[in-house]
Amino acid sequence: MRPWMKRSFMILGIILLLWLIMAQSCMKMRISDSKAKEQFLQAGVELQTPVKMINGFPLHYAQTGSDTLPTLLFVHGTPGSWNAFDAYLKNKELLQHFRIISIDRPGFGYSDFGNAMNLSAQTEIIAAWMDSINNNKPFIIIGHSLGGPMTVKLAAARPAYAKALVILAGSQDPAAEKPEKWRPVFFKTPLNYLVPGALRPSNEELWYLKKDLVDMKPDYEKITCPVFILHGTKDILVPYSNVAYTKEMLTKTDSVFVTTFEKENHFIVWTREKEIVELLMKLR
Repeated sequence: MRPWMKRSFMILGIILLLWLIMAQSCMKMRISDSKAKEQFLQAGVELQTPVKMINGFPLHYAQTGSDTLPTLLFVHGTPGSWNAFDAYLKNKELLQHFRIISIDRPGFGYSDFGNAMNLSAQTEIIAAWMDSINNNKPFIIIGHSLGGPMTVKLAAARPAYAKALVILAGSQDPAAEKPEKWRPVFFKTPLNYLVPGALRPSNEELWYLKKDLVDMKPDYEKITCPVFILHGTKDILVPYSNVAYTKEMLTKTDSVFVTTFEKENHFIVWTREKEIVELLMKLR
């Protein structure tokens, strides 16, 4: 082998080794409890970050506000963690009327990070956790992206709890999910070590998603509470077609309200915070 080829392979080997090391620690998309509490204190808000064991599973979540109030329950997308909604947990207006909770879904944040589950398995854990924190006040369940179908499944699992659902750019339509047959090539092989941080469980649960969305069709028949769907027309990650599909599936409630954001993308949680807070205040 020529010297330049040896050097090239050596350089490539070093780059691969460095990437393997970095992939184990980077892009976890989470914040430490201590750092989060410090940031919230600077904003004048006390933050709690408990971990509850639910059937042997450690579910981590963040909470602000009084335990005597109705609950705003935020469910993040994929990848992500509870602090996708940190601005809402700090919102002084919301705090006057709600206990505000944002969870780390199983496999993300500090809820058994890295070990992905399908939506049904996640629902069993989160619904049982809802039982453990129930204060006999209603829940308003808010989900973004993959958190959208989770709101439906949670309300179907605990219909007595749900006062309303708020679906933000939610991915409910199985026809809108591409097959993406390359995903198992990573999470079912050693190539998974090349995938950084939270993208690992995200890759796996996105592979399950299309079947999950087909399997959850009966859940829609259990939804009788009002449902608010907010979506941008320029969302290239979760197409706007999800709105029509979700409306069609919600046959047991006559209270489905759609807010369309023209030329808005997938990230309305952050770009449309004002409108979302206004909606939540109307639901108090």
